[in-house]
Amino acid sequence: MKELLHNIRQCTICKEHLPLGPRPIVSAHSDSKIIIIGQAPGLKVHKTGIPWDDPSGKQLRKWLNVTNDVFYNETKIALVPMGFCYPGKGKSGDLPPRPECAPQWHQKLLDNMPNAELIILIGMYSQKYYLKEKAKRTLTETVANYKEYLPIYLPLPHPSPRNRFWLTKNPWFEKEVIPVLQERVAYLLK
Repeated sequence: MKELLHNIRQCTICKEHLPLGPRPIVSAHSDSKIIIIGQAPGLKVHKTGIPWDDPSGKQLRKWLNVTNDVFYNETKIALVPMGFCYPGKGKSGDLPPRPECAPQWHQKLLDNMPNAELIILIGMYSQKYYLKEKAKRTLTETVANYKEYLPIYLPLPHPSPRNRFWLTKNPWFEKEVIPVLQERVAYLLK
């Protein structure tokens, strides 16, 4: 695993597409019980090099009901984005994750985490990649049908502050899905 993480952190396969250059950000360990697959690092995370070191990460930790110490303990939780580097700014937020990363690195990472029992899929990109034809037409439908993907996968919306409207429009998410998420996470981290 150490060699694989080193290789990922040295990756430059899409450097010509990255406005700030490559800075692959990943946290994983062969003992990880939970894998969180997000989109791509934002600008703040690109600068600090710490995954989910932003308001989205704060909200995610709240949803998971875990402390920073637990969240950043890679023997418990692996943090793997669909795109390992900051993709740049788009018209309404960051650009999508670069498509080269997941096919290049994800299966190798998963193969090196035999103890993982839950893969949390954050956002449409990870859900479409991992759930393939089982993903529903929209992110909302996929998240609403989360029971279909358990016990391995648990799809979530992105915890970004930009998603406040989605959360307000879908109160069932915090009432129904978050308790299931917290219970599963607590069980796996015992």
